[in-house]
Amino acid sequence: MAETLLEVKNLVKYFPVKKSGMFSSSSGVVKAVDGVSFSICRGETLGLVGESGCGKSTTGRLILRLIEPTAGEITFDGVDVLSLSKADMRVLRKEMQIVFQDPYASLNPRMTVGQIIGEPLEVHGLARGVEKQKRIEKLLDVVGLSTYHANRYPHEFSGGQRQRIGIARALAVDPKLIVCDEPVSALDVSIQAQVINLLQDLQDGLGLTYLFIAHDLSVVKHISDRVAVMYLGKLVELAAKEDLYDAPMHPYTQALLSAVPVADPERKKSRILLEGEIPSPINPPTGCRFHPRCPHAQEMCSVEDPESVEVAEGHFVACHLRSKVA
Repeated sequence: MAETLLEVKNLVKYFPVKKSGMFSSSSGVVKAVDGVSFSICRGETLGLVGESGCGKSTTGRLILRLIEPTAGEITFDGVDVLSLSKADMRVLRKEMQIVFQDPYASLNPRMTVGQIIGEPLEVHGLARGVEKQKRIEKLLDVVGLSTYHANRYPHEFSGGQRQRIGIARALAVDPKLIVCDEPVSALDVSIQAQVINLLQDLQDGLGLTYLFIAHDLSVVKHISDRVAVMYLGKLVELAAKEDLYDAPMHPYTQALLSAVPVADPERKKSRILLEGEIPSPINPPTGCRFHPRCPHAQEMCSVEDPESVEVAEGHFVACHLRSKVA
């Protein structure tokens, strides 16, 4: 059995909502992430999918402690991440990196590509001088760029090239885990395939582990080993890629997959249309958060929050309909 690299238990993040005015006070909380649990094995890619605003990116930032959690546990390579001081966290962050969604906004426009990639090498004391320059050139080559690109600025590159620069920066410190926060959603379709293939090649060559956050289910299917589906701050389904795409158990997952286009014009799909809007995370529904839009909702769904149960080997679903079967 593969070794667990990252384990997340009951992760919670509530953001306070402030009233407007000079003497403003908190008027509630946004329940961005509310009791999320999962693990990632060494060398695995876990895809995290869901609609915009469901808490995917917040979950990724919580794992790296770019945002401090409200509650929960995060264990990385046997280390309790939330117990670390800022100094210890800086050391650990060498092992955990992130590739951001917007490759332009995440790169300093006043720094050359060489300075951007070389900065983490200096911050962590990994290389200086000639050795640093050699590492920068090697990293540029690894991500498919030329050595002369080191003297250029981010605005001189295309979106796909900028994302390669972001990947090179993440690789500079030899991390074990990379959080890919929608790394291809801002790119053209043809460029998306190039970046996905690059990430897969790097994983094979360097033994990397990915948390791949996205809303494009086709992209997630291509790169992931397992897939977790998130809705309004909670995980509703988690399974191996083949199990989830071939036999989705949760009504929300079924609706998401029904919207994925099929390349075969002869094959017709039955689209599941969800009624209503996504509820506000400030005042989420009681019970199952999906029940106001669920075509199979029963009375207990509005009262009792379903627990995640294993309905098949490695296939977890948080749904009252499935818990009865299990």
